[in-house]
Amino acid sequence: MFNVILYQPEIPPNTGNIIRLCANTGASLHLVKPLGFTLEDKQLLRAGLDYHEFASITVHETWADCLERMKDRRIFAVSTKGRQRYDLVRYTEGDAFVFGPESRGLPAEILGSVPEQQCLRVPMVPGSRSLNLSNSVAVVLYEAWRQVEFGNYV
Repeated sequence: MFNVILYQPEIPPNTGNIIRLCANTGASLHLVKPLGFTLEDKQLLRAGLDYHEFASITVHETWADCLERMKDRRIFAVSTKGRQRYDLVRYTEGDAFVFGPESRGLPAEILGSVPEQQCLRVPMVPGSRSLNLSNSVAVVLYEAWRQVEFGNYV
């Protein structure tokens, strides 16, 4: 299935919502330290309900560790700075989507390490700053999953 990578996430309820999303879509979740919370955080657990046990979650000490784990996968960076609209890409199972921390987005070194056509954006009306992290993950992940016909689950 797909891989969702949260680079240095900061807000526990967003990550909790994404845990629940990944559990329900079969996506693997990768968290890159430092995290802005502990995995025992009450807000994270509340947002994720009881889905934590159904989600595949890996915590990586560094971005380099995460890249090593993803070395055989296409990585798409999702950012307000992305040039490629997320819905115009043809995804395949195993693709990975990396999202940055809520307060600052992905750093330039990550954006610069991804080919321009793999630096995605979710359209917004002019003057908008950004979408909520868990909403952005849901939009992109469901489009990718739709393209592979929901893994024949429907």
